Amino acid sequence: MRFINSLSTDAGFNLAAEEYLLKQGTEDVFMLWQSAPSIIIGKHQRMEAEVNLTAAGEKQIPVFRRFSGGGAVYHDLGNINLTFIETTRLARFETYLEKTITMLSAAGVAATGDERLGIYVSGRKVSGSAQCVHRNRAMYHCTLLYDTDLKLLNTLLAVAPSEENIRLHPSVRSVRSEVTNLKEYFYPAIPTDRFRNWIFRYFAETSVSEGFNKAEQTVIEELRGNKYNALDEESYRRSTRPR
Repeated sequence: MRFINSLSTDAGFNLAAEEYLLKQGTEDVFMLWQSAPSIIIGKHQRMEAEVNLTAAGEKQIPVFRRFSGGGAVYHDLGNINLTFIETTRLARFETYLEKTITMLSAAGVAATGDERLGIYVSGRKVSGSAQCVHRNRAMYHCTLLYDTDLKLLNTLLAVAPSEENIRLHPSVRSVRSEVTNLKEYFYPAIPTDRFRNWIFRYFAETSVSEGFNKAEQTVIEELRGNKYNALDEESYRRSTRPR
């Protein structure tokens, strides 16, 4: 099994790395990663239905489309992302949810999951997830809100499209929930990077991360350039065309 603690904070690179590891890899993978401020929408979502584009433009927050389903999420360096990939005949995504909840319990945080594979603490959401299957490979990835700018998150993901727009342009809509940061439940609170490193050691049982070799780096960078650039009006239209 590969344990990767990605050094890149480029959302496009990390999304491309996930797709590469799922579709071209053969080993089971655990990858931990973070992104600079960015918005990630699901494969079947419409950008204008999920994102406050005015606020995103003013704050210069890029929008990316991932290749898995699920809802829109906001990333920043207070958010930690976990990716599990395995070769399997039958994907049991609840297993990854349970692993993440067990990890939080080991950190001293009592969390629960729901039928959408979200994670909650004291009734407020701290994690959303999405899933994808490619042939005999399954991927589950989730966010962990640790010390995220929740005010900005709520501003960027606050949009209410008209009923006519919804009727004319149906898409998968995000299910909004009240959110909170995990940091509020740590006594004393620890820095985000320290919690991230603890998570990696918890799953990998080592602090040593396996990186990408030069050949992999080249393939991922090419995929990132071809598919995972930030969405503007034209690239957004291209990303919604059937493939």
